[in-house]
Amino acid sequence: MTVEPYRLPLIGITGWRKPASDLAGTAEALRHLVGDWFYADNARGVLGAGGVPVYLAPDADPRIYAGHLDGLLLTGGEDVDPLRFGRDRDSATNDYPPDPARDQFELDMLDIALEAEIPVLGICRGLQLINVAMGGTLHQHVPEHVLIGETAPADRHGLELVPDSVLARLYPADIQINSLHHQTIDRLGDDLWITAHADIDRTIEGIEHLLRPIVAVQWHPELLPTCPTDPVFRWLVDEASSAY
Repeated sequence: MTVEPYRLPLIGITGWRKPASDLAGTAEALRHLVGDWFYADNARGVLGAGGVPVYLAPDADPRIYAGHLDGLLLTGGEDVDPLRFGRDRDSATNDYPPDPARDQFELDMLDIALEAEIPVLGICRGLQLINVAMGGTLHQHVPEHVLIGETAPADRHGLELVPDSVLARLYPADIQINSLHHQTIDRLGDDLWITAHADIDRTIEGIEHLLRPIVAVQWHPELLPTCPTDPVFRWLVDEASSAY
């Protein structure tokens, strides 16, 4: 039987770098190694939307990915270094230490995506990084949004969606989302618009680029019961598919 080749969009996914010793159950002989950590739920979201997830090795020169990816997913994780947006590191930095190398890699990947005009989805930290890349700033610590010790998929609050936005087209008005972050947008970056607020306190929960296919959400769609078919993953893959 001959299998006809077909093209699926390749979606680059960023991750964390951690010492192997931080991972429970690591064999003693391997504890000196480092590992790249990618949550499988993000890949499941891409697969569920019809795309192919590609884990991006942060040791690589970001330029080698240019021309190969059809979309980019900037995932959650460590804080964006406050030095990136002209602020001193405050006391909360000790509890949530940034990873400057990850910041640089993802900022470079975002530049490549912008140059190639491929779609970008930002999740949690990804939203914050996009805002900083566009010249915006962040509130470094918002304690009431830190729910690390609770069940992440739990619905926490609703959204106020801006009409005619991508997010308003993707989600029903009564959507309930989770909350797993302690940083939020302070000053909005250039060429971005706010397309979703938390209905409880007006925290910025969604932003979109005015000119480019860039959407970012503060919540974690990969942890909601709608994954792996959450609409925002479908948006990313559909936009990536439209390029060819």
